[in-house]
Amino acid sequence: MFENMISLLQKNKRRIVFTEGTDPRILEAASRLHREGILTPILLGNPDEIDRAAQKCRQDVGGIEKINPLHYDRAEEMLRKMVELRKGKMDEAACRAALAKSNYFGTMLVKIGVADCLLGGATYSTADTVRPALQLIKTKPGNKLVSSCFILYRPTDHGDELYAMADCAINIAPDEDQLVEIAEETVKTARIFSIEPKVAMLSYSTLGSGKGDTVDRMRNAAAKLKAKNPGFPVDGELQFDAAFSADVAKVKAPESPVAGHANTFIFPDIDAGNIGYKIAQRLGRFEAFGPILQGLNAPINDLSRGCNAEEVYRMAIITAAQK
Repeated sequence: MFENMISLLQKNKRRIVFTEGTDPRILEAASRLHREGILTPILLGNPDEIDRAAQKCRQDVGGIEKINPLHYDRAEEMLRKMVELRKGKMDEAACRAALAKSNYFGTMLVKIGVADCLLGGATYSTADTVRPALQLIKTKPGNKLVSSCFILYRPTDHGDELYAMADCAINIAPDEDQLVEIAEETVKTARIFSIEPKVAMLSYSTLGSGKGDTVDRMRNAAAKLKAKNPGFPVDGELQFDAAFSADVAKVKAPESPVAGHANTFIFPDIDAGNIGYKIAQRLGRFEAFGPILQGLNAPINDLSRGCNAEEVYRMAIITAAQK
């Protein structure tokens, strides 16, 4: 599944900063990425402590750049930039204190162009990874929110199954316009994985079979997407069975261009999204990659604190592959 991404990254190597440079899982993944020539890792922390940690877990980090947030030759430039970005919200003392922490420091490395992307959260909470990104990197021009997507993957005898699901981790109850933006960003993420998106705006109703505020939201969001001529098929509102099963679609939505063939699913709220992807993961035995953050001005992603080195390796590749 990662072959195309790896091939592209090896031709155009990107610099990725890891905020937790002494964590054994980070060290193993960074060493492998460096050795395979996929990415150029930057490890944050005291270089001597990083080297000791690497020696303890038998990882080779020779040749990998290590930056100590407490001793950095561009620290004052970084501080001035952060004070400017946080004007009226954080004074110089608060910014200096924040930059002593690797989550803020790493985010500012991305902001000033030292790194292309960032992966954190092996020990930090999701909020501690996302908050600096929202404050310093901010959203892309034209975007109003950050959203998240999970990629669900399962190999079969007939080829790989791949689906995109959003928003499962960030936005609690998105409105119509936010759902439109979430769908558009999820399509971009899906295409990184070579998914040619067919987007279903999910509901407990299929094309008017039920009534309610959430039904209206999903139907109206689908209509707004269609009016924008987004360059991908979209329909809704659709129940999951109508979106996924060709047999059910023939009965419930025979004229739909998406029903029965959907591979990109937009949920009405975070409850449905979070429950939905976890059901697929546990009962369907799909691997779930994410949450992949969408809408930011630069690629920044969050790890689960229960992650292993393989998951760090894969999320690093995904992060670097984002535009």
